[in-house]
Amino acid sequence: MKRISREQAKEYEIVRKDPLLRVSVGEEFVIETEDADNGTIRTEYDLPESAVGSETVHYNPLGGPVFVEGAEKGDVLVVNILDVVPEQQGHTLILRDGHPLQDSARWSECRGPYTHIIKHLPGSSGTMSDGKAVFDKQVVWGLHPLIGTIGVAPERGVESGADSNLGQGPWGGNLDCRDICKGSKLYLPVYHEGGLLYAGDVHGTQGDTEFTGVANEARAEVFLSCEIIKDKTIPFVRIEKEDSIVQLNCYRPLEDAITQAFLWLMDWLVTDYEMKPRDAYMIMSVNPYVRVSVYQMVKLGRLEYTVGVQFPKEHLSRKKQL
Repeated sequence: MKRISREQAKEYEIVRKDPLLRVSVGEEFVIETEDADNGTIRTEYDLPESAVGSETVHYNPLGGPVFVEGAEKGDVLVVNILDVVPEQQGHTLILRDGHPLQDSARWSECRGPYTHIIKHLPGSSGTMSDGKAVFDKQVVWGLHPLIGTIGVAPERGVESGADSNLGQGPWGGNLDCRDICKGSKLYLPVYHEGGLLYAGDVHGTQGDTEFTGVANEARAEVFLSCEIIKDKTIPFVRIEKEDSIVQLNCYRPLEDAITQAFLWLMDWLVTDYEMKPRDAYMIMSVNPYVRVSVYQMVKLGRLEYTVGVQFPKEHLSRKKQL
């Protein structure tokens, strides 16, 4: 199986450049990813840098670009997330700056810098793909590994803000979305030949909004394959789960981000599933399985809020044709 090693996965801009790996449609490949802090946090004594919001400091190293044979501008790249396997530990941080309680008098203990190591235990698969996260002796939960930063080279590269830490757009970027996980399909618009896919910044687990600004940051192996939908246009990143479809958006303020995601989801239902526009509009308000997720709501530089509106597959009028 083709592989990008961890030593090679050191990209900090999602841009058009010579590919590190070439794959064919349906071919499985692996990206070994470093954690968001470049492997500098291994013990509780390794404290975070205070300049995390600075664009001169590099975070979220990525593996790529991956050239997918046959992908062309104007297509959609479908990324099958086959598995995400974190290593034996992750970490979370309280930064000195850039989080809600950075200067709190009442919650002075919650000021940074502070480091907490989260141990990972294997599950029934024998790996951490389905294992446990041990916060401390009393608090343990199931691992739910996700790819925090993933995307294709945007049309205008760095001018579109395509750095691995603060860059976001229709092409992907630092989305920190818990639904970009094993079993999901990620839909990305293609701007260049081969798509030029990047991935990294795995989180072993993450709570909605990523309230402190830092999740369970972990090294991992990411197993992927790709498909192509020819001559297809989408306005922003989309996700297909086993039982639902999800329209993402990254924007501020929060209410505008959600409103636009609803409108894009309506267009998806009308265009791909032949739903009548008025029906799609009304169903947004009356179907109890239409759900809104606020995946990331971190005030850090130009980082936007990541939201998603989910629609159940069982209420779609016809199966989507890939």
